[in-house]
Amino acid sequence: MSIRDRLNEDLKTAMKAREQERLAALRLMLASVKQREVDERVTLDDAGVVAVVEKMIKQRKDSIAQYEKAQRQDLADKEKYEISVLEGYLPKQMSQQELEAAVAEALAASGAKSAADMGKVMGVLKPKLAGRADMGKVSALVKSKLA
Repeated sequence: MSIRDRLNEDLKTAMKAREQERLAALRLMLASVKQREVDERVTLDDAGVVAVVEKMIKQRKDSIAQYEKAQRQDLADKEKYEISVLEGYLPKQMSQQELEAAVAEALAASGAKSAADMGKVMGVLKPKLAGRADMGKVSALVKSKLA
């Protein structure tokens, strides 16, 4: 079952169970997916849907930081709940050991020697790790290995 099909099924289940918060989060996600499809005039595959979900999670994390800075814990909690719903649609995340092995492999494959070569390494890693790892953490790990 594709991620999009699973999303539609979960939406129906949330409606039947009257789970208002979950339903709202799922509707936001479906709206974002449909908006991207309309904008790009394509039907998104699983990788496209994962990219939309990752973007939404990043936006929620930014919002949480702003809400906590403004001492609005109620809004921050709402965003955290939405993140927990959204993360259910991402592929299984890589462990730290798997991540380090992938970075080491990419460093060897690209022949990177210094921080100036970071773009080459990230170019190799990004397609492999999309949706399976936080690219911010990957970037920090690559930077530490090249330093």
